[in-house]
Amino acid sequence: MRIRGLMNKSVVTISPDESAALAARLLSRHDLGALPVCDRSGRLLGIVTDRDIVLRCVAAGQDPVRVPVQDIMSIAPITVSPEQSVTEAAHRMAHSQIRRLPVVEDGTLVGMVSLGDLARSRTWEMEAAQTLSDICAGIRQKRG
Repeated sequence: MRIRGLMNKSVVTISPDESAALAARLLSRHDLGALPVCDRSGRLLGIVTDRDIVLRCVAAGQDPVRVPVQDIMSIAPITVSPEQSVTEAAHRMAHSQIRRLPVVEDGTLVGMVSLGDLARSRTWEMEAAQTLSDICAGIRQKRG
Protein backbone atom coordinates (compact mmCIF):
# COMPACT_ATOMS: atom_id res chain seq x y z
CA MET A 1 0.00 0.00 0.00
CA ARG A 2 1.16 3.53 -0.81
CA ILE A 3 1.16 6.50 1.56
CA ARG A 4 -1.40 8.24 -0.65
CA GLY A 5 -3.99 5.74 0.57
CA LEU A 6 -3.37 6.44 4.26
CA MET A 7 -2.30 10.07 4.51
CA ASN A 8 -4.46 12.81 5.95
CA LYS A 9 -4.96 15.45 3.26
CA SER A 10 -6.46 18.03 5.64
CA VAL A 11 -3.36 19.41 7.33
CA VAL A 12 -3.21 22.35 9.71
CA THR A 13 -0.11 24.40 8.89
CA ILE A 14 1.53 27.58 10.13
CA SER A 15 3.66 30.20 8.40
CA PRO A 16 7.20 30.86 9.64
CA ASP A 17 6.47 34.42 10.74
CA GLU A 18 3.59 33.47 13.05
CA SER A 19 4.24 33.31 16.80
CA ALA A 20 5.11 30.30 18.92
CA ALA A 21 2.04 31.20 20.99
CA LEU A 22 -0.21 30.77 17.93
CA ALA A 23 1.51 27.48 17.15
CA ALA A 24 0.78 26.28 20.69
CA ARG A 25 -2.88 27.28 20.38
CA LEU A 26 -3.22 25.47 17.05
CA LEU A 27 -1.57 22.34 18.44
CA SER A 28 -3.95 22.40 21.39
CA ARG A 29 -7.10 23.28 19.44
CA HIS A 30 -6.57 20.53 16.87
CA ASP A 31 -5.05 17.99 19.28
CA LEU A 32 -1.82 17.75 17.28
CA GLY A 33 1.78 17.05 18.17
CA ALA A 34 3.36 18.78 15.19
CA LEU A 35 2.62 21.56 12.71
CA PRO A 36 4.21 21.75 9.28
CA VAL A 37 5.64 25.20 8.61
CA CYS A 38 4.90 26.27 5.04
CA ASP A 39 5.31 29.35 2.90
CA ARG A 40 2.35 30.91 1.07
CA SER A 41 2.74 28.53 -1.86
CA GLY A 42 2.55 25.45 0.37
CA ARG A 43 6.26 24.63 0.22
CA LEU A 44 7.37 22.82 3.36
CA LEU A 45 10.00 24.84 5.25
CA GLY A 46 10.12 22.95 8.54
CA ILE A 47 8.07 21.51 11.34
CA VAL A 48 7.31 22.77 14.84
CA THR A 49 6.30 20.51 17.72
CA ASP A 50 4.98 21.08 21.19
CA ARG A 51 8.41 20.00 22.41
CA ASP A 52 10.10 22.67 20.25
CA ILE A 53 7.91 25.34 21.84
CA VAL A 54 8.69 24.18 25.35
CA LEU A 55 12.42 23.59 24.97
CA ARG A 56 13.45 26.23 22.43
CA CYS A 57 11.15 29.01 23.61
CA VAL A 58 9.58 28.69 27.06
CA ALA A 59 12.48 26.91 28.80
CA ALA A 60 14.88 29.36 27.16
CA GLY A 61 13.03 32.20 28.90
CA GLN A 62 11.59 33.69 25.72
CA ASP A 63 8.10 35.11 25.25
CA PRO A 64 6.08 32.80 22.96
CA VAL A 65 4.01 35.78 21.78
CA ARG A 66 7.13 37.45 20.40
CA VAL A 67 9.10 34.45 19.12
CA PRO A 68 8.37 33.56 15.47
CA VAL A 69 7.97 29.92 14.59
CA GLN A 70 10.95 30.15 12.21
CA ASP A 71 13.23 30.68 15.24
CA ILE A 72 12.21 27.44 16.94
CA MET A 73 11.14 25.09 14.14
CA SER A 74 13.13 22.08 13.02
CA ILE A 75 14.35 22.62 9.48
CA ALA A 76 14.66 19.91 6.84
CA PRO A 77 12.14 17.52 8.41
CA ILE A 78 12.08 13.88 7.41
CA THR A 79 9.40 13.50 4.74
CA VAL A 80 7.81 10.87 2.56
CA SER A 81 6.22 11.08 -0.88
CA PRO A 82 2.65 9.96 -1.56
CA GLU A 83 3.93 7.16 -3.81
CA GLN A 84 6.29 5.64 -1.25
CA SER A 85 5.29 2.46 0.51
CA VAL A 86 3.91 2.27 4.01
CA THR A 87 6.89 0.07 4.87
CA GLU A 88 9.31 2.85 3.86
CA ALA A 89 7.37 5.38 5.97
CA ALA A 90 7.46 3.04 8.95
CA HIS A 91 11.22 2.58 8.56
CA ARG A 92 11.76 6.35 8.38
CA MET A 93 9.66 6.88 11.51
CA ALA A 94 11.53 4.19 13.42
CA HIS A 95 14.98 5.30 12.26
CA SER A 96 14.33 8.97 13.06
CA GLN A 97 12.33 8.29 16.25
CA ILE A 98 9.30 10.26 15.04
CA ARG A 99 5.58 9.54 14.94
CA ARG A 100 4.51 11.83 12.10
CA LEU A 101 5.76 12.42 8.57
CA PRO A 102 4.87 15.29 6.27
CA VAL A 103 3.92 13.99 2.82
CA VAL A 104 5.57 16.11 0.15
CA GLU A 105 5.18 16.09 -3.62
CA ASP A 106 7.42 18.35 -5.73
CA GLY A 107 8.37 20.30 -2.58
CA THR A 108 4.75 21.03 -1.67
CA LEU A 109 3.02 19.63 1.41
CA VAL A 110 0.12 17.41 0.33
CA GLY A 111 -0.62 15.56 3.57
CA MET A 112 0.58 14.03 6.81
CA VAL A 113 0.87 10.43 7.85
CA SER A 114 1.16 9.34 11.47
CA LEU A 115 1.93 6.17 13.31
CA GLY A 116 -1.77 6.10 14.17
CA ASP A 117 -2.61 6.10 10.46
CA LEU A 118 -0.38 3.06 10.02
CA ALA A 119 -1.99 1.36 13.00
CA ARG A 120 -5.52 1.95 11.66
CA SER A 121 -4.65 0.07 8.50
CA ARG A 122 -5.29 -3.59 9.27
CA THR A 123 -2.73 -4.68 6.72
CA TRP A 124 0.00 -2.76 8.54
CA GLU A 125 -0.88 -3.47 12.21
CA MET A 126 2.32 -5.44 12.78
CA GLU A 127 4.42 -2.85 10.92
CA ALA A 128 2.98 -0.07 13.09
CA ALA A 129 3.52 -2.09 16.26
CA GLN A 130 7.14 -2.76 15.31
CA THR A 131 7.69 0.92 14.44
CA LEU A 132 6.27 2.03 17.80
CA SER A 133 8.47 -0.51 19.54
CA ASP A 134 11.53 0.79 17.68
CA ILE A 135 10.65 4.40 18.53
CA CYS A 136 10.21 3.57 22.22
CA ALA A 137 13.48 1.62 22.27
CA GLY A 138 15.28 4.60 20.76
CA ILE A 139 13.80 6.94 23.35
CA ARG A 140 14.91 4.64 26.16
CA GLN A 141 18.44 4.52 24.72
CA LYS A 142 18.64 8.32 24.51
CA ARG A 143 17.53 8.69 28.14
CA GLY A 144 19.62 5.74 29.23
